Amino acid sequence: MTKPASLVLGGGSRALSWAEQGAIVISASLFVALCARVTVPLLFTPVPLTMQNFGVLLVGLTLGSRRGFVALALYLIEGACGMPVFNPAGPGGVPQLLGATGGFLLAYPFVAALAGWIMERGKATFARALAASVMGEVVLFAGGLAWLAVLTHSFSRALRFGLYWFVFAEIMKVMLAAAASAGWQYSRKEQT
Repeated sequence: MTKPASLVLGGGSRALSWAEQGAIVISASLFVALCARVTVPLLFTPVPLTMQNFGVLLVGLTLGSRRGFVALALYLIEGACGMPVFNPAGPGGVPQLLGATGGFLLAYPFVAALAGWIMERGKATFARALAASVMGEVVLFAGGLAWLAVLTHSFSRALRFGLYWFVFAEIMKVMLAAAASAGWQYSRKEQT
């Protein structure tokens, strides 16, 4: 006995939806990996200046909490397996997750999830994207600075290595991610 066409088509569209979602998540993890390639090593700190944080924020803002979390968890798995997705200034793989940038890296899925969660709770405006990005940065730097404090045995040294030199660049990344997300959301509404 053959199945009705509606059941076959319905199952096929569900599989296509899962395939599309998988492709989006994988693409997002690769986007963050590309952002990691834009790296400026700084001589006075073991933490380089990268565009990864911008990528993480943009992924969370545009994909939402669940897909953003999954994309960044996949990114960490890719890096832990030795794929060259982390910034090239570091050792790569698990040693990079345990090194000076490990706290920042491990916070990425939570940053994307929080930024996405905030965006999902209201109208997708620049102000909401900006607030979501700022809150994401708070989580990011809490994780990064806490890990640096453990490694250096000094909170003041962690601040010196992981915060002070990055404030201006992070403000720019937050503004850029919020503007890109709000613009993308606006263009999606115009198309529908």
